[in-house]
Amino acid sequence: VFALIIVGLGFWLTQQKGDAALFRISTVKKAEKLSGLQFGSADRKLMMEDISSNLENYESIRNLRIPNSVQPSIQFNPVPIGAQFDKIRRQIRWSPAGEISRPNNLEELAFASVAQLAELIRTRQVNSTELTKMYLSRLKEHGPTLECVVTLTEDLALKQAARADREIAAGKYRGPLHGIPYGAKDLLSVEGYKTTWGATPYKDQMIDDNAAVVKRLEEAGAVLVAKLTLGALAWGDVWFGGKTKNPWNLEEGSSGSSAGSGSATAAGLVAFAIGTETWGSIVSPSTRCGVTGLRPTFGRVSRAGAMALSWSMDKIGPMCRTVEDCAMVFNAIYGPDGQD
Repeated sequence: VFALIIVGLGFWLTQQKGDAALFRISTVKKAEKLSGLQFGSADRKLMMEDISSNLENYESIRNLRIPNSVQPSIQFNPVPIGAQFDKIRRQIRWSPAGEISRPNNLEELAFASVAQLAELIRTRQVNSTELTKMYLSRLKEHGPTLECVVTLTEDLALKQAARADREIAAGKYRGPLHGIPYGAKDLLSVEGYKTTWGATPYKDQMIDDNAAVVKRLEEAGAVLVAKLTLGALAWGDVWFGGKTKNPWNLEEGSSGSSAGSGSATAAGLVAFAIGTETWGSIVSPSTRCGVTGLRPTFGRVSRAGAMALSWSMDKIGPMCRTVEDCAMVFNAIYGPDGQD
């Protein structure tokens, strides 16, 4: 709705002449009445820069003459004409994890890579429940300062971790994500938990289904410990609960819109996180917070169960502490699912 107000106001302003084209707070208030919403003065001030920018964009569009015969671009296909690709899915050989042993203080593993944590779990030096409790503790301690957590999924996480421990003890090891705690951007639906989209009108929204990427990570044995913040309606780093911080500089925001995913991963509150990108929402917070983000090619990962910002541009990808970690997560979530 916020985005629609900005777009609508931008279009309205392009119709005005002279002084009437100047943006005013009163115009936003009128739009609020039409939309059945009410914003505070701080929210209206945040809108002003975007509306002015959109006004310039609309003026440029109006000056662009496109004949009626030109069809819109409604499909994106990255494959060059006539190109053929190998369609066989082969097993990946990951880099050797190297020697790693359990520290006396488990919290020393907070910043370990997925590959290192996976080796500790595989060799049964550490179990998933221990790791999950450690990350939950860090989320509770540092999440309020960073304003990067919307909802802790503690009950679900402990159940998933206990199941992972039982399976691994029985010799059923699913792979490098088995038993690894992670966080998901809160525009991905999770059954039994709120999916707020970071916006006040949806802060109590319940979507009783799991997003496709959440299902695939569960199949890989990963443990969901938290739903992480995003800028309201996938825009920036300001959400209904505050402004998500950069862990390395609390005076600045984490950037967005995968704000909590970048902040929590950089701060060692999760082993990895899932973000989404329409236009910079993985790469920007990854750059700001100093993590590794992978923005996959459009269509590579199913968006079923995710909030749609742009049907022709939205992408889902991992945010991790190493490049190989991103490859491990991506390997578990990519591929068609028949829904998207």
